[in-house]
Amino acid sequence: MATRTVLRPARQWLTRGRIWPLESRPLLMGVLNVTPDSFSDGGQFAAPRDAIAHAERMIAEGADLIDVGGESTRPGAAPVDAEEEILRIRPVVEALAESGIPFSIDTAKSAVARVALEAGALVVNDVTAGRSDPDLPRLAAEHGAGYIAMHMRGEPRTMQDAPEYRDVVAEVAEELEAWAEAIEAAGVARDAIAIDPGIGFGKTLEHNLQLLGHVDQILTLGRPVAVGCSRKSFIGRLTGAEADERVPGTIAAHLFAWGRGAQILRVHDVAAARQSLTVWQAIAEGRGGTGDE
Repeated sequence: MATRTVLRPARQWLTRGRIWPLESRPLLMGVLNVTPDSFSDGGQFAAPRDAIAHAERMIAEGADLIDVGGESTRPGAAPVDAEEEILRIRPVVEALAESGIPFSIDTAKSAVARVALEAGALVVNDVTAGRSDPDLPRLAAEHGAGYIAMHMRGEPRTMQDAPEYRDVVAEVAEELEAWAEAIEAAGVARDAIAIDPGIGFGKTLEHNLQLLGHVDQILTLGRPVAVGCSRKSFIGRLTGAEADERVPGTIAAHLFAWGRGAQILRVHDVAAARQSLTVWQAIAEGRGGTGDE
């Protein structure tokens, strides 16, 4: 890996004029999949009324913003055309905007992002880091939106076909840095670009564990760092748990990532995430009662 400047961790994230402080606690992005085939909750929130109710519940449980996705990116997932993806997300993002709920759009397509951004999306969450649709970063820049650039090699259908790295942490950091710089060159403000090492996207179990153990090295790129471990298959590989039984493993992974500097966590189970973070932070800060309780 070429020599690069080591920067201080980002202190804030700018999304469409909104400044999110990052130093005291991680931001929680509540996952809202409006798809029939997502790996852990496919079909549960495909109906707009169910999706909106779930978004409201996650906000009440402590989510900072809701991440709306209309296309599954699980390993082996078939692609969805923009028209179908728009049909899935439009009623949801419009209702969230009307309710004043902050939300992001999880898409790699500029046509889909445009609908969400025009409704009021604060962030584009792009699993291809701007490489699949060069219009996407430019569109985000036009709206002053935040941008999450995630690391993935290949595409969902092929990303788990024997992924190889010489040094997964160094290579992911190098590639994220290059892709984030390209997004910045397209007009997205530097303070608006977060990076995500892409746990489970083109990585083996060992790759995922190495990345989580060295989140602090990704942090030295000087950009907000997002991590998503929620209910992912590496937890099942380690424990044998099915997707809907992986909340304890998810909490462990996210707390470890936060301890290594992760600043944005993408979660399905918001209440559990918020409670675990609250307790961890209270212990770390030495707060609490003066005797046994």
